[in-house]
Amino acid sequence: MKKIVIASVAAMALVTAASAAVNGKACVACHGANWEKHAMGKSKVVADMTHAEIATALKGYKAGTYGGPMKGVMKGQVARYSDADLDAFSQTIGK
Repeated sequence: MKKIVIASVAAMALVTAASAAVNGKACVACHGANWEKHAMGKSKVVADMTHAEIATALKGYKAGTYGGPMKGVMKGQVARYSDADLDAFSQTIGK
């Protein structure tokens, strides 16, 4: 039991450290504090998206293969993060 608890704590620390790399505070102005807004009146509501949909969108913005009118803005927001950072961050938001 002790090994399971230690392993769980270590795994959570890794996810927390990885997600800390992405500055979610920069997202609040457009997407809302609870991810409830249509950013600029054009995006999907992130709170309604699954973790997988969010990861796909973030990595797609980075690659330039995803998005509509705000594609350029989002590419600039996510370009500096690794795919692993984006995957970890996506697990902290959505459903």
